[in-house]
Amino acid sequence: MTATTATPPTATSSAARPAPKASRKKSKLGWNLGGLLVFAVVGFPVYWMLNTAFKPEKDAIDPHPKFFPTTFTLGNFKRALEIADFWGPVGRSLIVSCVVVVIGIVVGMLAALAISRFAFRGRKVVIVGILAVQMIPLVAMIIPVFLLLNDLGQYDKLTGLIITYLTFILPFTVWTLRGFIVNIPKELEEAAMVDGCTPTGAFIRVVFPLLAPGMVATSVYAFIQAWNEYLYALMLMSQQNQTATVWLGNFTTKHGTEFAPMMAGSTMMALPIVVLFLLVQRKMAAGLTAGAVKG
Repeated sequence: MTATTATPPTATSSAARPAPKASRKKSKLGWNLGGLLVFAVVGFPVYWMLNTAFKPEKDAIDPHPKFFPTTFTLGNFKRALEIADFWGPVGRSLIVSCVVVVIGIVVGMLAALAISRFAFRGRKVVIVGILAVQMIPLVAMIIPVFLLLNDLGQYDKLTGLIITYLTFILPFTVWTLRGFIVNIPKELEEAAMVDGCTPTGAFIRVVFPLLAPGMVATSVYAFIQAWNEYLYALMLMSQQNQTATVWLGNFTTKHGTEFAPMMAGSTMMALPIVVLFLLVQRKMAAGLTAGAVKG
């Protein structure tokens, strides 16, 4: 009988084991550095807006700006409120944005439900039409929209501006909500109807709670679109009925641009969006992840 001896593990095999951990650490470090770089690029304009808003006017136009301000002042905010009426444009923008979001979400949800759950003639044409409308540049429709609203007596009225905003926000809400509804299995509604629910009851009790995060995420993006829109608000509203975005244009006059008050006004305009995001951030995060599933 011949004795067999076990071969001891070689040094190369034992040394090669930690290699995957080291590579994972390097990969994680690279992703972290990349994330910090993206955050710096995206966040720098916001930081510079806040930096300029609290600077004295002479420091805001300094040809050699300082990245870290040494003097803070609230005079720019006072000056921004004195240049033109602030609360009037902000109030009008809030009214228009909130009404557009409510109508867009209600009508968009019903339209998305019809497209997702019901088979009807021309369904694909409707879907392609929704995509086609979003591809048309807004500036290409400004003259037809102006003439149409003028004929209908809706020029320089908030109702006319609301109708105009719905023309490009409704397709967005319909298409986005359709993606959320498609990812909700039909079997859940069928099970609810087997238990005695009507189709409407199954939607309210089963589909609607699952759709709520997606509706929140869609509402936030629709609100941002309506709040930040400038072109139609400038062309369709007079100086007396201007919105918040047009109000910012008052800082540019024939004598130049008052950069510090303009940044202070931009900061005040950004507050409603920040507050809205902070209130719904959890629902919005859940809605974004729910919409990421392939439907």
